Amino acid sequence: MTTPFDPDPVTPHKRGLLGRFRGNFLTGLVVIAPVGLTIWLIWSVVGWIDGFVLPLVPLKYHPDRLIQDLLGLDPLLQINVRGIGVIIFLLFTVLVGFIAKGIIGRSLIRFAESLVERTPVVRSIYSGIKQISETIFAQSETSFETACLIEYPRKGIWAIGFISTGAKGEIAAKSGGEGEMMSVFLPTTPNPTSGFLLFVPKTDVIELDMSVEDSAKLVISAGLVYPNAKALEDGDAPIADLNGRD
Repeated sequence: MTTPFDPDPVTPHKRGLLGRFRGNFLTGLVVIAPVGLTIWLIWSVVGWIDGFVLPLVPLKYHPDRLIQDLLGLDPLLQINVRGIGVIIFLLFTVLVGFIAKGIIGRSLIRFAESLVERTPVVRSIYSGIKQISETIFAQSETSFETACLIEYPRKGIWAIGFISTGAKGEIAAKSGGEGEMMSVFLPTTPNPTSGFLLFVPKTDVIELDMSVEDSAKLVISAGLVYPNAKALEDGDAPIADLNGRD
């Protein structure tokens, strides 16, 4: 005997035409969306750079004008050639970087920065932008090379962090911890560019075998994109056995 509150028995049934259409559409959307968004983003960025750079180039040297003159086309014909502005920007940036490494270039940069530092409002904006640019674009040997696990915000709860360096100077001297201390950056989800700087005893840090890129994907996706997913499906351990670590 059944009651109105009993769940309906599950009976297998074939998907109708609309269901198959919906399934195929969602599958195609999953395939097309990443490719389409990537192409659209690149196309938009290239167009934005062209729109900023090309107005600085004399009109007779514009790529569309050169193509019209070469093929003898009507000057009123609009030809959209993208990417030339990006090439000009890259060449100009390389040239500026080459000059900046020389004695004259460094002297000019120091002179210009001395003028900026005397300007009350501009110096604050310039120093902030310069610090961000050096952090993002500077070629440095120091970077996050190892992902790790630490217990945060309390014992028994684990969080993914990135080891930067060992604690030094006053931090290491006054931390009061026994043994070596390590500085660990703890990113937030889904924006890993913000987070917390923690100084943790080395004995409490468990280094992971997964790469920094895979760890970042795990943080950004809030645990949805797990590295080595194929190994998990096959029943293998995706990372080294943590119990075997010191």
